Amino acid sequence: MSKMIKFHNAMFWTDDTDILYCEFTNQKQNHKLDVDFVKFYIDAITNLCNGKAMPFLIDLRGSRGTFSISAAKLLAKDSELIKLRISESFVTNTIGIKLLITTYKRLYDPITPFGIFNNIEDAKIFCNAYKNEVEESV
Repeated sequence: MSKMIKFHNAMFWTDDTDILYCEFTNQKQNHKLDVDFVKFYIDAITNLCNGKAMPFLIDLRGSRGTFSISAAKLLAKDSELIKLRISESFVTNTIGIKLLITTYKRLYDPITPFGIFNNIEDAKIFCNAYKNEVEESV
């Protein structure tokens, strides 16, 4: 059974794989994600995970733009997200977004395991590997 929450430029869902899927589709190059939207996203993720830690698969193939420093810090350091986030798989098809992700991870969240992929299938493999590792350690 799939649960889904949609916003104008973002969609979050889970299904029987116990992966939290995030898809961002902002097309405006000069768009900057701010704290207010991050708070809505955190509420959606918290609701969908329902207390269960999951790997996050974040599809950025249809997205442009960047984020404010305060939004990046909130995404990385929010206590609810820290409890729920096992790993992060980013899917992108542009060098600009790849550079944005690596900079974000290096500066704001060097602890959460992550990978950057060109396709969903490889990102799912990464998610499942970390999910299985956590399940085996319990």
